[in-house]
Amino acid sequence: MSRKSITFRRILKTGLLNFLRNFSIATAAIATMVVTLTILLLSLIINATFNNTIVQITNKVDVSVYLKDSVDQTQTSKLIQEIKNIPDVSKVNYLNKDQVLKQYLLDNSSDKLLSTAITETSNPLPATIHIKPKTLDNISQINNFLARPDIKELQFSAPQSNQNLQNAINNITHATDVLRTLGIIAMIVFAIISILIIFNTIQMAIFNRRNEIQIMRLLGANKSFIRGPFIVETSIYGLIAGLISIGLVDFIFITSNSTLQATSLGLLDINFAGKYFRADIFKFLLLQVGVGVFVGAISAFIATRRFLKFKIK
Repeated sequence: MSRKSITFRRILKTGLLNFLRNFSIATAAIATMVVTLTILLLSLIINATFNNTIVQITNKVDVSVYLKDSVDQTQTSKLIQEIKNIPDVSKVNYLNKDQVLKQYLLDNSSDKLLSTAITETSNPLPATIHIKPKTLDNISQINNFLARPDIKELQFSAPQSNQNLQNAINNITHATDVLRTLGIIAMIVFAIISILIIFNTIQMAIFNRRNEIQIMRLLGANKSFIRGPFIVETSIYGLIAGLISIGLVDFIFITSNSTLQATSLGLLDINFAGKYFRADIFKFLLLQVGVGVFVGAISAFIATRRFLKFKIK
């Protein structure tokens, strides 16, 4: 076995022993890291959930064009083709008068009185063109086209768009931006607190072992050998915090689904969030553990670097 392998094993063993020795002191650092990593993970999941909600609502937004009964098939075909040529149009769906009536009866099948009333008269419903925009940001360009005088003459009434859905999307987008900002701020604050707590924990460990470290330096131990066990110790903090964080988030979703007995909580789709989390649980586990180990290791590196700057007299 090479000398480097022996040294590495000794560093790992010493770091593990130091962790077990200082476990009671390390609990505060681990707890703070758990909060930090949980905020990070929940922020990612909530952001993905809101984005999914926006996509679902966006798919329901369209612009409806109601045509006059006097518009013939040639005019209709020409209008549909012109609409399809608009760059911001994703899909165009045309329903003639009979199809509109059939859809209306299907949508209102529970209201027998209304269904009977409309079938006893000649079909009053106009042929309709449903326009699906690619993005909601450019929906005004579609409305501008429909507002042209020659196009407006073909319409039974002004085109209708799902303004309420658009407002809902704007509200969700705003909420997502606010939550993302708050999540980043909270994560940074708790990350700094974690680093400070780990820093002080390592400083206390260094102080308790200062005589041992001084003897090691006098015997010729390099800085890496002295620093290594502390980095291993704090990396274990991050490993444990990452595992606890994953378990805590999983517990939150299990409790939410069983307690609320609902698939959504306002705009937050709990069902989607839970499925999204479990579908990529191993990726999130690697992320949590990786961030936790990095925060712990960098804290230990800074703390030991400060101590090792001093020369032994």
